Amino acid sequence: MSKTIFITGASRGFGKIWAEAFLERGDKVVATARNTDALKELKQQYGDALLVLQLDVTDRNACFAAINTAKEYFGHVDTVINNAGYGLFGTIEETTEKEARDQMEANVFGLLWVTQAALPVMRAQGHGHIIQVSSVLGQATLPTLGVYNASKWAVEGLSETLATEVKEFGIHVTLVEPNGFATDWAGSSATHAQPIAAYDGVKAAFQAGLTEDSFGIPEATADAMLQLTETENPPLRLLLGKVGFPWLKQVYADRLATWGEWEAVSATAHGK
Repeated sequence: MSKTIFITGASRGFGKIWAEAFLERGDKVVATARNTDALKELKQQYGDALLVLQLDVTDRNACFAAINTAKEYFGHVDTVINNAGYGLFGTIEETTEKEARDQMEANVFGLLWVTQAALPVMRAQGHGHIIQVSSVLGQATLPTLGVYNASKWAVEGLSETLATEVKEFGIHVTLVEPNGFATDWAGSSATHAQPIAAYDGVKAAFQAGLTEDSFGIPEATADAMLQLTETENPPLRLLLGKVGFPWLKQVYADRLATWGEWEAVSATAHGK
């Protein structure tokens, strides 16, 4: 049976690639974006199977209205993919208050508002799948992306908690954690803080560690998303790309080793 899939940030990158893949499979898609012009060709091609909605996810009322419109149009909302968001490049010291707040508004609060809007619909249906587009940087960090990292760590904690709260309603939650991909994420979609020369060395070292193989092909993620939305028991977390798994294995090995070294101190701090 075809599904109704609600996708935020669908005007380009992953969102648009996935929207087209779902439409090709025969699903119904609600594609939202701040600028919907980029979705005109898809609309012409797929007609009534695609509902295009203008949406700024930082507007909570608009998020609720968009979900309600989707339900009224298609009758149900089976899957929500919270894909909207962007990257903020800059060290912690370089980042302004506005840049930090705007990053959190889009990447965390926007996702939260759409999730809150979808939950009553999915509870009433008795089923649903909320897919949160996090990042491998929600599990480990890289320099010069501190506030972005923080936004994805927030998404991880929020969504892991959510999964335990809504399981009894037949609602699944999955955190999709891509490594780097050759999208526009680091290009015109990104925001860059005003540089401080003292951090030039940190940035140079970070850039020197990147290779062409560090970045996956965005279109190759479509099959994984099709499989994820088909399975009856989706995972809580799904890495996209080949870089994340070996990196995180080492990160967690290092964490376990450090916790082990300090285990006696930790236990003493319990007090009994």
